[in-house]
Amino acid sequence: MDDAEDLNMKATDTSNPFVSVPVEVVVSVGKARPLVRDLVGLSENSILSLDKRVEDPVDLYVGDRLVARGQLEEMEGDQAGQLAVRLTEIADLQNGLG
Repeated sequence: MDDAEDLNMKATDTSNPFVSVPVEVVVSVGKARPLVRDLVGLSENSILSLDKRVEDPVDLYVGDRLVARGQLEEMEGDQAGQLAVRLTEIADLQNGLG
């Protein structure tokens, strides 16, 4: 059995107490680097440009570690209007994303 199979078995083992620990995942849609004078001048309805386009992938972080990338999507049905992320790339936890 390789390490990935062993890790997968541990993650799905309901007797493992760690599988029920909540983890916060942060989705980063982009960054901005305004000058302080520009930041101080922001008000309601101001626009802060980001370094990514709408169709660019978003980054998913757990703590400061990049764990995946994906595309933003809008949910349908009962959850219409709510945002979600369709994962397109999962990090190798040993080596990170390429």
